[in-house]
Amino acid sequence: MSDDQELRVSKIRNGTVIDHVNGGASMHVLSILGIEGGDGDTVSIVMNVPSDRLGKKDIVKVEDRELSQAEVDVLSLIAPAATINIIRDFEVIEKRRVARPDEVVGVLSCPNPQCITTEDEPVESRFEVLEDGVRCCYCDTIVRDDVAELID
Repeated sequence: MSDDQELRVSKIRNGTVIDHVNGGASMHVLSILGIEGGDGDTVSIVMNVPSDRLGKKDIVKVEDRELSQAEVDVLSLIAPAATINIIRDFEVIEKRRVARPDEVVGVLSCPNPQCITTEDEPVESRFEVLEDGVRCCYCDTIVRDDVAELID
């Protein structure tokens, strides 16, 4: 494969590259990051490119932004094989794999309408991370699929 075929999106000067996202899941990544298209963030997405590890993968490049730990924690639920690359002056200065946290606080909404976190109470959501989903720490509701749909 020639260099022209391998380089599908140009390098970024500063920001974050999220690599090894499951093929087709990059839109969920944008949702986690609160990127909706009209907010001024410069974003490059490559979808469904060949990957030895995943078969097909997505890559998301966000210019001039480094992810918070809370964003990385939620990202790990959607893309457990992802790697986070921090770029400064066109160089990778940090590269790490995401790690699933034991719990996620304040970034997911409980789907149970009876949960105290969905009422008018000043209670921050708290979810225990399971092997195959998440469990609300207040009402014990378990979500195995569509965790991305819970993002606040």
